[in-house]
Amino acid sequence: MADKLFVKVLDALNEAQARWYVAREVIARGRGGLKAMHELTGMSRSTISRGMRELQQGQDLSASERVRHPGGGRKRLEQTDPELTSALEKIMDENTAGDPMSLLRWTNKSTERIAEQLCHQGHRVSGETIRRRLPELGYSLQMNAKSLEGVSPPERDAQFRYINKKVKTHLRRGEPVLSIDTKKKERIGPFKNSGRAYRPKGQPRRVNVYDYPSLAVGTAIPYGAYDIERNEGFVNVGMSHDTAEFAVETLRRWWRSFGRRHYPKATSLLLCADGGGSNGSRNRAWKYHLQKLADELGLSITVCHYPPGTSKWNKIEHRMFSFISMNWKGQPLVSYEAVVGLIGSTRTKTGLRVKARLDPRVYATGVQITDQQMECVNLQSHKTHPKWNYTIAPRYNT
Repeated sequence: MADKLFVKVLDALNEAQARWYVAREVIARGRGGLKAMHELTGMSRSTISRGMRELQQGQDLSASERVRHPGGGRKRLEQTDPELTSALEKIMDENTAGDPMSLLRWTNKSTERIAEQLCHQGHRVSGETIRRRLPELGYSLQMNAKSLEGVSPPERDAQFRYINKKVKTHLRRGEPVLSIDTKKKERIGPFKNSGRAYRPKGQPRRVNVYDYPSLAVGTAIPYGAYDIERNEGFVNVGMSHDTAEFAVETLRRWWRSFGRRHYPKATSLLLCADGGGSNGSRNRAWKYHLQKLADELGLSITVCHYPPGTSKWNKIEHRMFSFISMNWKGQPLVSYEAVVGLIGSTRTKTGLRVKARLDPRVYATGVQITDQQMECVNLQSHKTHPKWNYTIAPRYNT
C-alpha cells in the first residue's frame, strides 16, 4: 500500500522533483535502497544517483531548472517500435525445456541473449531495455561449491608445461586436440535445478519436494569432448553407467560425426583428460578400449592426464561444461530429450557450438581386463611423467 502511494505521488511531480523525491527515499532506506527504488519506480540508477549527489551537496532545490514539457525527451522504444512488445512476449512464451522449435533454444534466456534475438528480427534493442521491460510484462527472476582440490603433487607444474607443449605441437601440425571429461550426472524428472530463469511472476515451475532417486525416470551421464582449436563440443548422453567403454564410444561418435570431416588428414589425436574416473590414468579398460579405437581409426592416440587435484584446469570444464550449466539453469531436466536439447542449444558470443546425442546402450560395470589383454595394447609411455603421458598406436598387423 505504501509503495502504491509513493508511486502515485511520484507521478504528480516533474522530472527534477521526482529525481529528488526518489533520491531522498534511497538515502533514508540506506543499504539496498537504490536497487529497491530502481525496481519500484523504473527510474534509472544514474538518474537516482544524480539526485542523491544534488541532495548531499546541498544544491538549492528551489532554483529554477529546465524541465521538459510533458511528452518531451526521447520516446520509449515501445512507442517508436510498436511490434517490440509482441515480439518480446512471443519469445518469452512458455516453451518445453529443450524444445527445438523454441526461439531461445540456444540460450538461458538472459537479457543480453533476448536482445540479440530481437535484433536478429529487426528490433534495435539492448539488454538494459529488456531488463526494464520484463518486470513490466510480469516476469521476474525466480530461484529453482566445491573449492578445495586437495594437495597437488610436486610434479604438477611440470606436467602442466608438458601438456601445454604437446597441445601447441599438435595444433601447429593441424592435428585434433580434445579436452575430455564426464559432466556431473543428472537425475531425470521434475527435480529442482539450481539457478533462476524468467517466468511469469508468481508462476515458478513446480518440482518435487524431495529428490529421492526412486522418483527419477533415470540418470543422464553427459560425457563431453571439447575441440580446443575449433571451439566446438560434443556430448554423448549416456543412460546406464559411466565406464571406460562409454568414454571411448564418445570419442568414436565424435570422430564419425565431426573429426573425420574437420581433420581428414589427421594421423594422431591428443586427449587431455583428468587423472581419474572412466578415463583414469590407471584404468586398464580405458587403455584397452582406446587401443580398439586406434586400430579402427588408424590414428595414434596420445593421452595427457592432469595431475590429481587439478581437474578444474581441464579446459572442457570452463569452456564448455560451465556454459551448459548456465544454459539449463532453473530448468527441470524432465526427460532425456530435454537434456540433449538443452546441451545442443548451448551457444556463446565467442562462437562455442555444442552438439549432443543420446546413447541408449547399456554399458556393463565390473569388467576386468586381464594381463594378457593388456599385453596386446600397443602403448608407449613418454619419458616425461610416464604414468600420466602415453601414446597408443594402431596395430596394423592385427
